[in-house]
Amino acid sequence: MITIYHNPRCSKSRDGVCELEILNQNFEVRKYLDEPFSKTELIDVIQKLNIEPIELVRTKEKIWIENYKGKDLSAEQIIDAMLDNPKLIERPIVVNGNKAVIARPKEKINEIL
Repeated sequence: MITIYHNPRCSKSRDGVCELEILNQNFEVRKYLDEPFSKTELIDVIQKLNIEPIELVRTKEKIWIENYKGKDLSAEQIIDAMLDNPKLIERPIVVNGNKAVIARPKEKINEIL
């Protein structure tokens, strides 16, 4: 089953949902601001994305700039920052089995189908 980690207020995230619909894919929507990641889930998604935790952070968010920018943070501290502030997590994330992409642009979804 495909899962899209979605924020309905984000146009890029809405584009990701539309793309999955256009591609006629069965998928589950997870509104991660309403149903936050557990630490294990977030680590699992980062591993599936094959990226460093900082690459999943929206570094232009006010929360990041005011609280974390310029600090020498470990991967675990960055993950904890995202867990404490889910708005910092880049979106949308689409997971299909053991593969995942940050669907920006939405066409990146094709890479994991």
